[in-house]
Amino acid sequence: MNLDLFGEEPAHTMLHFETLARKHGFIAIAGVDEAGRGPLAGPVVAAAVILPEGHIIPGVNDSKKLTESRRNSLYDRIMSEAVSVGVGVSDSQTVDRINILQATLRAMESAVNSLTVYPDCLLIDGISKTSLAINQKTIKKGDSLSQSIAAASIIAKVTRDRMMEKYDLEYPGYGFAGHKGYGSASHLALIASLGPCPIHRLTFRGVKEHAVQSKGVMCELHLG
Repeated sequence: MNLDLFGEEPAHTMLHFETLARKHGFIAIAGVDEAGRGPLAGPVVAAAVILPEGHIIPGVNDSKKLTESRRNSLYDRIMSEAVSVGVGVSDSQTVDRINILQATLRAMESAVNSLTVYPDCLLIDGISKTSLAINQKTIKKGDSLSQSIAAASIIAKVTRDRMMEKYDLEYPGYGFAGHKGYGSASHLALIASLGPCPIHRLTFRGVKEHAVQSKGVMCELHLG
């Protein structure tokens, strides 16, 4: 079925696209979103969330619009109230090997495949569909228009932030717990000073300029 038949009319509620999908006969509708496409370090993390029919969790919206404490509390509610939640991860080496778009799609596919209830419809934030043989609808700014996608954005963001906090302990000195791998001025300065560490994305501007001179160190770190 061509889910573009949903149309692009403005969404009136956060359940607009879920309701349209159910009118087309779909039952297990998963919202899919990612966190971490832009950072210079760390993984890209995707989440897939299936909520009960008609279910609204007050406050669930685009994770970027929420405070950290609000995201954490909503994370717990989503995990408790969702029919199923799946998470997929593509590490920095995968990003460098196949590019950030393909790594993101791979993480999304992994998230969907890890759901305990397999979906018959995907609502995906953005413009790129996965290779999964499932009916799919891409929605620009979907994390602000769909409850399921917004829930997935929160799960992905909180999961990735917690991973970066652990990496901060493993690779001290780069400030990962604070900037979460994004290209802040302080992070760029630390890369220039210390060189990249094993979770930096060596193909990204701001990192690749400093990768050659630290290649030997990085290989040693990868081999343990």
